[in-house]
Amino acid sequence: METLVSIRKLVKSYQRGPEKVEVLHDINLDIDRGDFVCLMGPSGSGKTTLLNLIGGLDSPTGGEIAVDGQRIDQMGANRLTKWRASHIGFVFQSYNLLPMLSAQKNVELPLLLTNLPAAQRRRNAQIALQLVGLADRVRHKPGELSGGQLQRVAIARAIVSDPQLLVCDEPTGDLDRKAADEILALLTQLNRDYGKSIIMVTHDPKAAEYAKRIIHLDKGTLVDAASLAAMG
Repeated sequence: METLVSIRKLVKSYQRGPEKVEVLHDINLDIDRGDFVCLMGPSGSGKTTLLNLIGGLDSPTGGEIAVDGQRIDQMGANRLTKWRASHIGFVFQSYNLLPMLSAQKNVELPLLLTNLPAAQRRRNAQIALQLVGLADRVRHKPGELSGGQLQRVAIARAIVSDPQLLVCDEPTGDLDRKAADEILALLTQLNRDYGKSIIMVTHDPKAAEYAKRIIHLDKGTLVDAASLAAMG
């Protein structure tokens, strides 16, 4: 398999007053193209921090992150913003939709960073909404949609620019079991049928079952399955 994400000796720390807090320690990790990886671990273990670093939302304190052969840890802020727009799709627990915009306009937002004409942006948004099963909801605003439908709009927004990698932070955290399973089945379809690589943070063991591989973090360090079994 071809490696999509390559992480070497990754360190992330924050300064809290006089104290330096290291959130991630010496992370080494490879994620293959076409993989569906779940990041699990207790609260405060560094899962979301690692996800944000892979997605280029944050920068490491030390070490290397390469995505599709590009060293994103060496990119400046402007270049990183452009890179994210075309390479990464983000799905968050809280949907992050603008309440005054229709589903279609929300999905179009990432395309405003491109040179596509308005008609093409609209068409691409409609295709993305159709793909997630919301072709009949393009004009609905977030207040008119259920939680599961809101997350489908968010996923449509994440895939509208045809990114190779989706990073999902607790994508089913606000959903009931039925809606959660529908969203996870949709992510599985995007991975299986459309070749999207997915990295998902979750606390939910049932959600993790949809992934091809589970990676455990504890206190900022990767923990292998053998160590987990010994701890259990």
